[in-house]
Amino acid sequence: MELGAAPLALIALAFALAGWALKRRLELSLAKHPSLTGHSRMARRFAGLIPFYEYDEAHVLRCDDAPEEVVARRRAGFMRLAALYRERFARTRERTAEVAEAISDLQFTDASRVPFQFSRFVREQLRAGAFVQSSAGVTVSDLDGNRLYDLTGSYGVNLFGYDFYKDCMEHGLAEVRELGPVLGAYHPAIAYNVKRLKEISGLDEVSFHMSGTEAVMQAVRLARYHTRRSHLVRFCGAYHGWWGDVAPGVGNPAPARETYTLREMSEATLRVLRTRRDIACVLVNPLQALHPNAGAPADSGLIDSARAARFDRTAYTAWLKALRTVCSERNIVLIFDEVFVGFRLAPGGAQEYFGVAADLVTYGKTLGGGLPIGVLCGRKNLMRRFRDDRPADICFARGTFNSHPFVMTAMQEFLRRLETPEIRALYRDLDATWDRRSARLNERLCAAALPVAVANLSSIWTVCYTQPARYNWMLQYYLRAEGLALSWVGTGRLIFSLNYREADFEAVADRFVAAATAMHEDGWWWSAVEATNKTIRRQVLREIIAHRWPLLGGHDPLKNTSP
Repeated sequence: MELGAAPLALIALAFALAGWALKRRLELSLAKHPSLTGHSRMARRFAGLIPFYEYDEAHVLRCDDAPEEVVARRRAGFMRLAALYRERFARTRERTAEVAEAISDLQFTDASRVPFQFSRFVREQLRAGAFVQSSAGVTVSDLDGNRLYDLTGSYGVNLFGYDFYKDCMEHGLAEVRELGPVLGAYHPAIAYNVKRLKEISGLDEVSFHMSGTEAVMQAVRLARYHTRRSHLVRFCGAYHGWWGDVAPGVGNPAPARETYTLREMSEATLRVLRTRRDIACVLVNPLQALHPNAGAPADSGLIDSARAARFDRTAYTAWLKALRTVCSERNIVLIFDEVFVGFRLAPGGAQEYFGVAADLVTYGKTLGGGLPIGVLCGRKNLMRRFRDDRPADICFARGTFNSHPFVMTAMQEFLRRLETPEIRALYRDLDATWDRRSARLNERLCAAALPVAVANLSSIWTVCYTQPARYNWMLQYYLRAEGLALSWVGTGRLIFSLNYREADFEAVADRFVAAATAMHEDGWWWSAVEATNKTIRRQVLREIIAHRWPLLGGHDPLKNTSP
C-alpha cells in the first residue's frame, strides 16, 4: 500500500519537529552545570535519600583513621576549647539555651554550622551563644563582655560601620518622631530617596518593599507581565532570596516549574538565551563573581577541602557584557540583584563597578540605614503595573510596611552620608586595599605552612583549604576563641565593613593566624598521604549507602540514631 504525498509530508514534518524539540532540549541540558547544583530536581531527590546518622565520640575525632597520637592531640585540643567556651561564654550560652527551643531559626542555624555527622556532639560542647548586646567601631560585645572583631557584616548590612548606622537610625527616628507609624501616606523623605536612587541606578522609577526577597519577586513579576513570557533564568549557585521560583532544589518543598538554572560564564547558556522564546528575564547576583556556579559557601558542607573561590574582574565583566548584548537582542529583561553587594563594590553598585547597565536593579540590606528594606529600580516601561488599554490587566504588588516612615528617614540619612567626603574616602583604592590585605594574610599563612588561604571580592572574603581534610569546619571555633565573630555559615563568608583601619585589620590577621596555628598543632589537619578530596567524598558516600541501604553497604560501625 502506497502512502500519498500528504501523509508523507506529515510524517516528515513530525520527524522535523521531533528533531527540533530534541535539539532544543539538548541545548538546554548543555547549558546546565554538570553538578547536582545545576540540576535542581536531581538535587532534591538526592537530598531526600540522605539518611541521618552521627558519629559517636570516638569516631568524631578519628573519622579519617588518624593515628592514636594525632587523635590524642585532637581530644586534648577539643576539650581545652570546650572548657574555654564554657568559661568565656557562660552567660551568653545560658541565655541562648533559654530561647533555643522556641526559636525555629536558631534551631536551624545551630544545627547547620558543621557537617551533620558531627553536629550534635559539637553543639553540646562548643556552643558559643547567639546573643550580643553592643557594637562599637569594628567590634561587637556579647553578654559576657567579650569584645569580638566583627566579620559577620550583619549579612551584608554593615558596610560603613555600626556607629554609622546607629547615627542613621537616630537621625531617622528624630525626624519622624512626630509622625509615628502612619502608613499609606508618604513622609517627605521619600522624595529625596527617589531622586538619589534614580541617580545611582541610572533608571527611571523606584518601588519600595519590605525585604530584598520581595524586591526580587516584584522584579520577576514585572518582567513576566511586560514580556508575556513565563520563564526566568537564574545561574547555578546564585542566591536571590528564599521564594520558590528563584530557589529551586534543596530547601524548596515544591519544584520550580518555570525556572531555568543555567551555567554562568558559558557560551552554551548564551545559545539558549538566543534561541528560546519563553524567557522573560535573567537574574544576576554579582556576588557570584567570587565563586561562579557554586552555592554560597558554608562550613556545614565542608566534608573535604574542595571549596574554591577566585575573582577575575576582567572575565566576569566580559561575561556580563555578553549577557547584556544577548538580552537586548532578544528583549529579555536583565535584572541585577544587588541586595547583597549594592554599594559595597562602588557608590553606584555593580552597574558602575562592571560598567554594565541592567533593566531592573534590586537593592536592600545596607540601603535602609540599618533598617529592613528592599528597593526595585527600573526602566519606566517595565515598572508600570497596569495597562492603559486593559484596565483589568494589572500586576499587583503592595505591602503594609512598604515606605515605612522610619525606614524612609533612615534611608535618607544613609543616602546623604553616601555623598560626604568621609564616606567617599572609604571607596578610594577600594579593591587595591582589600586585595593587598588578602595577599598579606595569605603570605603569612603560607610562611607558617598552614593549609589555609583566603579569596576575596573586595571586602567579601571566603576561606579555602589547600590540602584534603575532614575537619576544616573546626577552624570557625578556633577563630571564635581568638576573638573573631563569624556568622552561622562559619568561614564560608567573612564580611568586613569598610571602616576597618590598618591596625584593625592587622589585629584580625594576627588572630586568624593564631587560630589556624592552634588548630594545626592540635592535629585537625593531619591527613593520610593517599587522601584526596575524591577519596574523602567516596568514604562519606559509603557511609550514606550503609545507612540508607544496610544490605548494600555492609556492616557500619558508626552510631545510627534519629536526630
